[in-house]
Parts: sequence; C-alpha cells; structure tokens
Amino acid sequence: MVLVTGATGILGRVIVLELLKRGKSVRASKRKFSNLEEVRNSLKFYTEDPDEIFNRIEWVDVDFEDIDSLKMVLNGVGEVYHCAAKVSFHPKDSKKMYHTNIEGTKNLLYACENSSVEKFCFVSSIAVLDGLNEKGEMDENSDYNPKLNHSAYAVSKHFSEMEVWRAAAEGLKVVIVNPGIIIGSGNWKESSGLIFENFSKPLTFSGGTSYVDVRDVAKISADLMDKNIFGERFILISENKRYREMTAFVRKKLGKSEPKVISKSVLRVSQVLNLFLGWLISPLRMANTVNIEAVTSFHQISNQKIKKKLGFEFIPVEESLEFHLNNYLNDQSTK
Repeated sequence: MVLVTGATGILGRVIVLELLKRGKSVRASKRKFSNLEEVRNSLKFYTEDPDEIFNRIEWVDVDFEDIDSLKMVLNGVGEVYHCAAKVSFHPKDSKKMYHTNIEGTKNLLYACENSSVEKFCFVSSIAVLDGLNEKGEMDENSDYNPKLNHSAYAVSKHFSEMEVWRAAAEGLKVVIVNPGIIIGSGNWKESSGLIFENFSKPLTFSGGTSYVDVRDVAKISADLMDKNIFGERFILISENKRYREMTAFVRKKLGKSEPKVISKSVLRVSQVLNLFLGWLISPLRMANTVNIEAVTSFHQISNQKIKKKLGFEFIPVEESLEFHLNNYLNDQSTK
C-alpha cells in the first residue's frame, strides 16, 4: 500500500494516477471538504477511463496535527509520497504556511517511526536553492543560505527538508525532489493551477524561473522510489523561461496582444506604497523585497543530475503549455 498526501493537488492526483498505472494500491489523503468531483473530472485529461481509475483510489481524511490519526492512516503502508503543502507568497499566510508545511511534515515523519513505512518521497521546491556552480547555474549542491532573504514558502520547505533528512539519519529511506513551477491540469484556482489565469493577463515581469510538466514529476518520483534511489535530492525542471516568454505564448494562443513588462522601478514604487498603505490594501503587501527580487531575477537551473541518473527526457515547456492550456480552455468552455 502506498500513501499519497495532498492527493487532491495538481501534482498529488497525477502521482496517484501514475502509481495506479503501475499496479500499486493507493491510499490518498484529502481535507474534509476537498472537492473530489473536481479531481475525478481532471483525470479525463490524463487517462481514457477516469471513473475506473478514480474508483480504485482509497480516499482518507487526514489531520496532520493528530499523530494517532496519522498512525492509523499509515497502517499497512510501505511507501509515502508527501505532496501536501500550503503554497502562498502573501505575508498574511506565513504563519499558517510554517505550521502546515513544517509541523505537518514533522508529524507525518514521527508517525512513520516504528510503522510499516520503509520508503519516503518528499516533494520540495527549487525555492530552497541558493548559490551557483562553476557554470553559473543552480544545481543540487546549491544549498539554502540562511543569511539571504527568502519567501516564507522557501523557508517552510527548507525546514521541512531538514525534518526529512533527520528521518533519513534515523534509518528511513528517503528521496527529495525539487520541482520547478509545475504545469498541470485541474485545480485551476489554487497554487500552480493558477498559471493560465496569471499568464493570460496583459502585464508580466522581467524575471523568470524554471518549469516542469506534472506528468514528468509524477513519473520521475515513482521511478526513483521503484529503483530504490535514496539519500539524494533531484531537481526536476524541463527548461528555464522568462515570464515574458510564457505570458506571450499563452496570450498568443488566446488571440491576445503581447504583454507589457512591469519595470523594477515601478515595483519599487509599489513597495514604498506598501509601507504606508499595505495595512489597508492587501494586494500591496505582496510588494516586498523578497517578492520583487523573485519576479525580476532569472537564475539558470540545471536538470543534468536527474537526466543522467535515469536517462530521462523532459517534455518541452511549449508542448506542456499547449497540452494543459487546451485542457484549461475546454474546462472553462463547459462552465
């Protein structure tokens, strides 16, 4: 039996699908009020028989603050894929994000002690990476630097990773994957599911980041566990792209004009306004030093380690965008 946490998320649902395709029995965690019909509906984008696949999933409500509840959910489970996490870059969510991501991971790992669980895959993020290699790229050795400013999300993922490595030191077989921004279908109003809504807007930023298709993340994660590759971390990205490129591609497909780039100077003005009016106008609170740096910088990130380890070839970003944008438009047209 395999447990997938955060199974209603844009990644978790595809990991569940990948595992079921491999003949595994899957127990999937959800929140009490999760929309399972939305999950069932999104499976049609990935498989010809979504209902048959969905009906094979054992859904369970999980309270990550209740150790006894977690121990019950882990009964008979040999492998865990921990995808559950809160993602936000708004300062108001910082405290909740720390609690959900760090404490939730800590409690789950505590529940794994003296249980049937032998393998643990943790889904982290490229947000924890700092420092460049000799090629001027970030790679798996680009360790988190506590002296630098980070988003609350990056901090929460870093300390979650520390909990995972602690469990590894105590004997649990763990592997960590660090995906870039995940391009996927479904869950359109949360986390990376907002990607097409955001890229359809007329304004964009000068920086960029790294992207990966959800199907690649699911397949690689399952491959690493099946091949018993543990005690390592792997960056999962297809390509490094500027926000301008991504927004222009999506807007062109939608028949819209080229996006306008918001200059860094304009963002700095917003930051000043945040100091005076952030308490009154919530969106202004997003204009802080960390977020401005994130949307105006562009670091090259290497995917060579996983490509060499598994001989893996990623889905190109434009192909990924095309596939999932069509899914997004088809979903919108039926509402």
